[in-house]
Amino acid sequence: VMNQPFDPHRLQFYLTIPTPCPYLPGRMERKIFTQLDPISGPELNDHLTHAGFRRSQSVIYRPACEDCHACKSLRVIVPQFKATKRFKRILNRNADLTRKINESFATQEQFDLLKPYLLDRHPNGGMADMDYQRYEMMIEDGAVNTSIIEYRNAQDKLIACALVDNMLDGKSMVYSFFDPKESSRSLGNFMIIDQINLCQSLNLQYLYLGYWVAESQKMSYKINFQPAQILDGQRWKDIDNHISISSE
Repeated sequence: VMNQPFDPHRLQFYLTIPTPCPYLPGRMERKIFTQLDPISGPELNDHLTHAGFRRSQSVIYRPACEDCHACKSLRVIVPQFKATKRFKRILNRNADLTRKINESFATQEQFDLLKPYLLDRHPNGGMADMDYQRYEMMIEDGAVNTSIIEYRNAQDKLIACALVDNMLDGKSMVYSFFDPKESSRSLGNFMIIDQINLCQSLNLQYLYLGYWVAESQKMSYKINFQPAQILDGQRWKDIDNHISISSE
């Protein structure tokens, strides 16, 4: 019933079989997950994101590894964020870009940007052989309030995209990709900074960046966006000051 209050206790959750961990070599991972539907999807996405879940298409999941708790949900505290000198340089390098916020519909132009990104950055990843139909599902099959954000240069060439969920207290960056030939722009960092700035302009509290793993080098960039919080058990806690932050 559409007017019935959302009740998380009525959800059905499932557990995956163990598979190799993509972050920590030699370890296995399991995930607990449930399905989003068009009626309760946005509210469920908000509720479970606050509880450390992450969305992929119309499935929302969280690590459920028996002997490892390395994956920590991380969110930036938007009102208190101030760009470092490094981040200001990144913003200046991308001052020529324009941002367009679109409804979550896939285009061939976006897909043509994604393919070289995957081959360059994730050649052995699970998305390396993605075809256009799977890309459409990634962008459009979400059952939540989602936008696909395009960044174009002065020649109107698409060079970066971010799939972002719109939540009550902020935004959640689901996936981003960019032209690998534009590596000097630091586009991955730029899109995060730009989304923080957008959240600030909308008076939103948080930007959710998914999971951070202290021992994983490829996840280390997330800790540079301060101040931030990680989900420790059932409580969001400020990240300890002793965690090193890059001043590159």
